[in-house]
Amino acid sequence: MVEDISNNDFTELVKIIQQRYGYDFTDYAPASLKRRFIRFTGYAKINSLFELKHRLLNENDFFQEMVQYITVNVTEMFRDPSFYKALREQVLPRLASYPIIKIWHAGCATGEEVYSMAILLEEAGLLDRCRIYATDMNAANLRKAEAGVIALKNMKEYTYNYMQSGGIHDFSNYYTVRYDNAIIQPALRRNIIFFQHNLVTDQVFNEFQLICCRNVFIYFNRTLQDRVVKLFYDSLTSLGYLALGIKESLLYNEQRHKFEAVSIANKIFRRKV
Repeated sequence: MVEDISNNDFTELVKIIQQRYGYDFTDYAPASLKRRFIRFTGYAKINSLFELKHRLLNENDFFQEMVQYITVNVTEMFRDPSFYKALREQVLPRLASYPIIKIWHAGCATGEEVYSMAILLEEAGLLDRCRIYATDMNAANLRKAEAGVIALKNMKEYTYNYMQSGGIHDFSNYYTVRYDNAIIQPALRRNIIFFQHNLVTDQVFNEFQLICCRNVFIYFNRTLQDRVVKLFYDSLTSLGYLALGIKESLLYNEQRHKFEAVSIANKIFRRKV
């Protein structure tokens, strides 16, 4: 395992990835990304920066393994229950006025929060007229998310989160058990579309009433945050909603004046016009 990466070596690694594979990590928060690089060298049993650079330059499969490792975000169903309670009470009643509801989960990771949203919509009677677009830059994440397979050992915690969010039904009705896994019911997956989208390089692809991008901004520097919020603003309908992670903010963002807060505590905002 590599113990440390100098700023010059870090810059060279980012440049190799951009020039060789087209993935631009230039505006990711350097301290966080550097830690992920170092952890990956331990995972891959890489003992020197020379070996890491050499393999990145010469082995496409090795790079794919690395990018999947460093872009996996920790996620869970009904993470931050107060956020989902705010969605139930303050956002979904407004979305109910639209004949077709389009929602974008940007940086959806392995899909736990996407399925949480599907459960909320089902309970509100809105899922049939909703289309959820779930995107991530990590292809392995998307394959797992689309399968709807979640470790059974996590469901006790997720059930508690669901109840704290205001859920009143039997949470086990939303999945079936197969060996050590919980399989999300197909009915909840019927209106979800999973596909690759890179927030750094890709553009607007639809117009949405709600965009959720939770716990992704913490990996971006200020420049990239400004660019991505501009992308979200351009992707929202007038008075559309934007949801960020609990530890994230629009406070210093160039686009902040174009949004009003719906719930400061739960980081839910609404486009003004």
